[in-house]
Amino acid sequence: QVQLVESGGGLVQPGESLTLSCAASGFAFSMFTMRWHRQAPGKEREVVAVITPTGDSTHYGDSLRGRFTISRDDNRNTLYLRMNNLQPEDTAVYYCEVPTLSEWGQGTQVTVST
Repeated sequence: QVQLVESGGGLVQPGESLTLSCAASGFAFSMFTMRWHRQAPGKEREVVAVITPTGDSTHYGDSLRGRFTISRDDNRNTLYLRMNNLQPEDTAVYYCEVPTLSEWGQGTQVTVST
């Protein structure tokens, strides 16, 4: 049974940083491309970042490159998203996904506010 459990969200002020984690189990994590998505209130879900198996290739949504970094630890079966210089428009629920298995986590809330 595939399980994806996100953690690390919270309330931060503009300019601060957060690192999200996605603990994966029930499948051969190291063999799969992984994605982070986010969904802000009243908006469609969007792709934040993608990482291929072994982490040799990464891709980011428009305007996120340079502030967000996706990474993975295949020994820990964990996906990460480091988010720097967070802004109010980054407020959203962040989800991890295994696209080829169509499996999603439950999401973790990130709120950026003064």
